[in-house]
Amino acid sequence: MLSILSPAKTLDFETPSTTSAVTQPDYLDLSRELIDILRGYSPQQLSELMGISDKLAGLNAARYADWKTPFSLDNAKPAAQAFQGDVYVGLEAASFGKADNAFAQDHLRILSGLYGMLRPLDLIQPYRLEMGIRLENAAGKDLYAYWQDRLTQDLDKAVAASGSSTLVNLASSEYSKAIDFKTLKAEVVSPVFQDEKNGQFKIISFYAKKARGLMAAWLIRERIDKPAALTGFDVAGYRYAPDESKPDKPVFRRREQDRD
Repeated sequence: MLSILSPAKTLDFETPSTTSAVTQPDYLDLSRELIDILRGYSPQQLSELMGISDKLAGLNAARYADWKTPFSLDNAKPAAQAFQGDVYVGLEAASFGKADNAFAQDHLRILSGLYGMLRPLDLIQPYRLEMGIRLENAAGKDLYAYWQDRLTQDLDKAVAASGSSTLVNLASSEYSKAIDFKTLKAEVVSPVFQDEKNGQFKIISFYAKKARGLMAAWLIRERIDKPAALTGFDVAGYRYAPDESKPDKPVFRRREQDRD
């Protein structure tokens, strides 16, 4: 099976990579086109476009100016280790061994507003460009227009190459929209993670994000290759809830006393 994750806004380019087995992103020419567009924006315009502070806008204007190929471990870092934040705390890619990294390369993809779709070991340089930003480009008014057709086709190919017809969607709704699920040939399973609060089970964003990373790591470490095996996910207190689940939306719940 293949699983997909969203990227993260928080990045870590200070901590050295734990692997030298790195790869190049597949869509660098398309990324360069977006960089050329972004270089035409002033920091103030970037602030307005992205809804970010002047300080962050200045930082990212400098990032776009510095962005250049070729990528190497001297100027870039593997995507799964560069991204930080709740999902990647759960994924903990820096702890993967050689065999884990090899499996992850074939069974995990990370969607990205700038890089399109990344394998875990694909090198990236620092950036901020969320998929939902309305950045006008040659393909249309936003990044969905820029990426959707290509990513949908290539994701189907990646699912088939994984040895299964199933895609495990662990991406956020913002990034899931970059895929046209109506035309996707793969069978899509979208796990739901709920935590107990005041006696009620609900999706709590902070915990759900980390749970997506935990499941992605579990799929990799356990070499899970069949959708039926997803119900065996039993990590950090989460348990499969059969009565609340549907075949394409398995629900995993965690009680308050089981949280760390």
